[in-house]
Amino acid sequence: MKKLFAAIALAASAVACVGSPTGASADRRTDAELAAVVAGSWRSAEDRDRDQYRHPEASLAFWGLRPGMTIVEINPGAGSWWTKILAPYAHRTGGRYVAGYVDLGAPNVTDAARNARMAFENEYADASLYGDIGVVNFGMTSGLAMPDASADFILVARAFHNWARADGVTDRYMAEFARVLKPGGVLAVEQHRAAEGADVASTAPTGYVPEAYVIQAAERAGLRLAGRSEINANPRDDRDHPFGVWTLAPTRRTSPVGQPPNPDLDRTEYDAIGESDRMTLRFVKAG
Repeated sequence: MKKLFAAIALAASAVACVGSPTGASADRRTDAELAAVVAGSWRSAEDRDRDQYRHPEASLAFWGLRPGMTIVEINPGAGSWWTKILAPYAHRTGGRYVAGYVDLGAPNVTDAARNARMAFENEYADASLYGDIGVVNFGMTSGLAMPDASADFILVARAFHNWARADGVTDRYMAEFARVLKPGGVLAVEQHRAAEGADVASTAPTGYVPEAYVIQAAERAGLRLAGRSEINANPRDDRDHPFGVWTLAPTRRTSPVGQPPNPDLDRTEYDAIGESDRMTLRFVKAG
């Protein structure tokens, strides 16, 4: 417990807030359950090793996660790192976990995408651990297939660099998040961060976007920036990597996409960096 309180105190000192996150000084049950799921035996050693870069307890405290919330994770992906924390937490505290993952309503949905969603549902089928998780369509055709004002907390982790590469995608999804959030609901963002003032068209293919790009898109959708934090900052990341952010851990790419790994690439410099420099932002829907 002392370790958890120290992490939350560190988070508070790192936050440059534009308003205090509701529930950031959460009750003792929140702290205990969050600490318990982060320490959960179902999380792999590799996942737990990444806590030093992603700071799950401090990040979720900053974002204002609380018991009983309906939590939506956008595109959890094959690794689903956050899912193994968020789904058990929702289950233990009387909330609900929903993944917006793959748009089965899209006319161009691939078999690979269908299989990925099926694999995700199978991985989290243990209701005694994860609860009765929901998986809903998410994409340009279906939007986020949830009712208006039905979610308390939406997490978008490391997705904006993909959306920024096509016109209108980010705005479409931000509008959907604003629609689905309840008044006072939170949009939590973790994203590889480009240098401020950088051209997003140039940085997005490398995996990075400027904070201003995300903030302006959220504001266009009617969401208010309520806090920004340096919890997940990494000043060692100069963003100058031969294969973009994927050169760094955990991907550790050594060759371009589609080519075999290059065993002769000297990774010393990149492994010393660790994981990427990341923005950590909290937006709120007006009450």
